[in-house]
Amino acid sequence: MSERWTRSRAAGAGAVASAALLIAGGLLGRPDVAVLGAAPLVAAAWDLWRRPSGELTVRVTGWSAGADGDGSEADGDGAGPDAQAGDGASRAGASGDGASDPRAARTGAVRARVLLDAPPGMTAALVGVRRAGRDAAELLVRVDRTRSLPVVVRTVRTGPQEVATVDAQGIGAGAASIGEPTDPVQRTALVLPSPSALRDLPLPPRLRGLTGAHTSRRPGEGGDLRDVHMFAPGDRLRRIDWRVTARRAPDLRELYVRREHALAEAVVLLVVDSRDDVGPDPRTWRGAEGPRAQDPTSLDLGRHAAASLAQRYLAVGDRVGLDDLGARRRPLPPGGGRRQLDRIRHALAVTRPEGEPPKRLRPPQIPSGALVVVFSTFLDDEASRVAGQWRRGGHRVIAVDVLPEVRERHLDDRERLALRIVRLAREDRLAGLADLDVEVVSWRDDPAVTLAGLARRGRRRPGAGVPA
Repeated sequence: MSERWTRSRAAGAGAVASAALLIAGGLLGRPDVAVLGAAPLVAAAWDLWRRPSGELTVRVTGWSAGADGDGSEADGDGAGPDAQAGDGASRAGASGDGASDPRAARTGAVRARVLLDAPPGMTAALVGVRRAGRDAAELLVRVDRTRSLPVVVRTVRTGPQEVATVDAQGIGAGAASIGEPTDPVQRTALVLPSPSALRDLPLPPRLRGLTGAHTSRRPGEGGDLRDVHMFAPGDRLRRIDWRVTARRAPDLRELYVRREHALAEAVVLLVVDSRDDVGPDPRTWRGAEGPRAQDPTSLDLGRHAAASLAQRYLAVGDRVGLDDLGARRRPLPPGGGRRQLDRIRHALAVTRPEGEPPKRLRPPQIPSGALVVVFSTFLDDEASRVAGQWRRGGHRVIAVDVLPEVRERHLDDRERLALRIVRLAREDRLAGLADLDVEVVSWRDDPAVTLAGLARRGRRRPGAGVPA
């Protein structure tokens, strides 16, 4: 539709007052009064003649999403202040520090450019940025035919989401005329989970392959010292230990070689339960209303936890795969390298609840000897049942509890009683997993320390972390 420009209220009131002074001066024979009204009236006529006639267009381009300090910003002229829209707050500036606590999802930054194309005669624009139906930022900027404005939206949520809605209203020269607001331009972005640094992680009971970063019990090369043995066919001459040979066989009738353990890799399968996406407020668990935009949900924490573990395992050369309990789609097979981490982060970002989840008759198939890590809220029996079947099948299973810290101060008595029943049932499920030797880790407490403890526990058990 064509842009319609109207006279502003201030300009219209000034024109009426000038005309009244001009008429009054003519009727009363007061040229001084008429002169006072003539000049503003001529200026109003001039502003009416040079009123813009085109339409203002708004475009949003260059979306990029990532953690603070990781995202890239689209190219532009960079003029003007940044319009920063946060969850529940508005402020100027584009800098900020991401959260370093691995227990919470890191703050993500989505960067874009708002491009304004103004018609001739337009000098300024009032730009509004809204998020989740709330006014986040509003600023008045000068426009000389075109203007590019950087926008930074900070969010603790991950996955596909509506990021911002932008509209603008043009202002003519001298603010004498204003245009109708443009149609809102809405854009969505896929916010990838940002991993946090973790320390030692647990390993599966058996290692695989002939290369890797972990020492196995098989003889080979590259690992720790296995033993000193007599030279046999197949041993390399550079493995001869001359000191031991000189001590045990001074006449050199026998040679002794140093044998080492071979290196191997671990296979880890990350299993995300996307059936639940609940926030800290129990009143939103029924699904009638969603959690607040400033509250990370259980699925946000699950994505963040899975990405953190994937980054650490892949960094040491292990192979990592991904599966989803809430959807019947082809799992991401185990792989290694930086590209595998990118695949896992993207697969985690698009993981979301998809209606009524299908009933699984048996747990998903996993590679032999793999470590299984299940990320779930354990609000029902499905995730704990599948984890128990994997553990009874001989796999080492770690259950990561990603339920957010529940806020209950605003609940009434009936809601508190319902929450207590849910908590008791959930604690029974976690206790049942512990009885099956499934190791439970809460992402709310201190996952880095807990996971490091599980890694030390695995090394203390005879044969753990190495093949039999």
